[in-house]
Amino acid sequence: MAEAQEGPGRRGKRAGAEAEEPAEAEEAERPGRRRRSFEPAPEPLGTTVLHDTVSTRPQPLPARHFDTRTTEPISFFLSSLEELLAWQPDSNDDFNVSAVPLAKRQPPLRSKRPRTLVCHDMRGGYLEDRFIQGSATHNPYVFYHWRYIDIFVYFSHHAVTIPPVCWTNAAHRNGVPVLGTFITEWTDGEKLCEAFLAGGEEAYRAVSEQLARIAQHYRFDGWLVNMENTLSAAAVGNLPPFLRHLTAQVHSAVPEGLVIWYDSVLQNSTLKWQNELNEENRVFFDACDGLFTNYNWKEEHLERTRGLAGPRHTDVYVGIDVFARGDVIGGGFDTDKSLRLIRQYGLSAAIFAPGWVYEHLGAENFLHNENKFWGLLAEYLPTHSICTLPLATSFSLGMGTSRFLAGKEEQVGPWYDLSTQEIQPLYAEREGRLSTSCCLQDAWSGGSSLRVQGTIPAGEEHVAIRLFSLQMPAPPKLFLTLLYKLEGPHPDEFTVALELTTWDSSSCHEGDVTSLPGRGSSPCNAQRLSKAAAPPPQLRMGAEASHTRHADDRQAPELGKHEAGFPPWCPVPRAGEGAAVPQRSASTPSTATPGRKGRHGAQALRLGGRRPLRMPPRSATHWLSLPAAGCGAGAERGPSGASSRSVLATALLRDSLARCVCGQYGTFTWLLPLCFFFFLLLCF
Repeated sequence: MAEAQEGPGRRGKRAGAEAEEPAEAEEAERPGRRRRSFEPAPEPLGTTVLHDTVSTRPQPLPARHFDTRTTEPISFFLSSLEELLAWQPDSNDDFNVSAVPLAKRQPPLRSKRPRTLVCHDMRGGYLEDRFIQGSATHNPYVFYHWRYIDIFVYFSHHAVTIPPVCWTNAAHRNGVPVLGTFITEWTDGEKLCEAFLAGGEEAYRAVSEQLARIAQHYRFDGWLVNMENTLSAAAVGNLPPFLRHLTAQVHSAVPEGLVIWYDSVLQNSTLKWQNELNEENRVFFDACDGLFTNYNWKEEHLERTRGLAGPRHTDVYVGIDVFARGDVIGGGFDTDKSLRLIRQYGLSAAIFAPGWVYEHLGAENFLHNENKFWGLLAEYLPTHSICTLPLATSFSLGMGTSRFLAGKEEQVGPWYDLSTQEIQPLYAEREGRLSTSCCLQDAWSGGSSLRVQGTIPAGEEHVAIRLFSLQMPAPPKLFLTLLYKLEGPHPDEFTVALELTTWDSSSCHEGDVTSLPGRGSSPCNAQRLSKAAAPPPQLRMGAEASHTRHADDRQAPELGKHEAGFPPWCPVPRAGEGAAVPQRSASTPSTATPGRKGRHGAQALRLGGRRPLRMPPRSATHWLSLPAAGCGAGAERGPSGASSRSVLATALLRDSLARCVCGQYGTFTWLLPLCFFFFLLLCF
């Protein structure tokens, strides 16, 4: 109150006061003069005076949107039905809205192949990941095996779990949709369900519409609905209509939206987990997009589920608890045992709490253990492909021990911000020869780079590992840039190459990308890349500036059939067919290959490695041209007249691939990259 009274006297000014202030100051400085009074003159009768009160006391920040200790903006949840129904978009919400649209992928999510759902449940949720602008967290939990999964669920035991925006940004960038969780449990959950399900159509429609609005506003992709409490007869009778209305609302509000039901309540209103799809819970499965089963199943449950699901068998996500609680198959590093059985019946899988790797084994060796865990599962995880251009990544995980920019360490100290995680590759290992992993000690941009390391056995000259799978119509020209650094005892003994192989296809393949078209009786026709003229003027300056050495004319060793990326059923083109003979164009920017020659075709680019240890990273740029259309008479043309031949690039040795190749013998460690810019652009 005192501040309100003093405010106008301290800060209020009459009209024209700015012009009077200098004269008043001058009079005050002259000695012998009486100081003028600053009391406001009495206002004439009938005049209304308005005073504006100004307070310097800071206003409290809303605890839901800002951390009370640090004042940082945070992601949040809703704890009750009242909070859910009262929710409205708020200006403080802007931080929580995802800025990354869901990237397109091939095959589409709804294609009829088994899917993999990951349900993230760690210590109640909303840990360091709640800080929207990141935090200085040492050894945080991160997830980066996005190419192996199809759906990501953020789970907590709060009534309405809104996924932290950093998870939505990272998943969307890698083509994975994100679901929040709507959960009711125990006595409080029973009361909540009674309030909106037993109350009639108007009540449950209000809840479903509000959930759809929340998903639309924050730009995530739907809900996992989990009701683990008993229901009254009236409530369970309204549950299927509620699920149908919620699913319709989410589909309308969110592109590619999903609603998945967790195996809990039965149609007779009792709470009893079934561990399968059966007649007791089928009514809820039929009302939404999928069923997430409980974890205590046996093989007979899978057999019955497959029979009852019929053509919707891939909409059943069989639960796998990585913590192996209860009577389960597998768990931990034996999770592959569960996954193997699930795939035998053509069902989808829901991997619950893969953060076991971090929580159980500790944070110190987390990245190594994480790669081991997912490497054991990779055989049973169909990957999805990138299908849009351009593609550019430096592989940053969105965390690190330092921040790097253009290969230089800019700031020392731990940091964590999943929103900055870049597009991630396929983290693969080839029978102990080669493996990819995350390197936190050196990077081009962000906090980490991709390390490729392993051993080239005696008697072999070339080993390869897959990085990306691509499915898209092939443009007539591609621009590729690679920046890498070689490390190890003999870095000058190796040659590095980036490879891209194209395959003829009348349309993009929507099945398992590890089973490409052409495996049957009709052979697949691998198209090799060939060099074209120099890049257009807009790109030429930057490309030429990145080279300080030129390649000589020595021919690199030839690749064998499988190492060249040709599947076993595909004939290898002979010399003269644009496949096995290296070429060079004087107008093409030279590769960063001191002592090695640029290659094309299945190898696409061959980048040399004759450089001393710890040299700065080096760039190599190629402007490449794809052969003209198609697969004989079977080729089609799109609306623009372009060939419908597709890039079907994967790294399995029997399939088309985009991969790195190393030559000579010995053991090596190769950082790829400190920057790996892999651009595929239409010609200007």
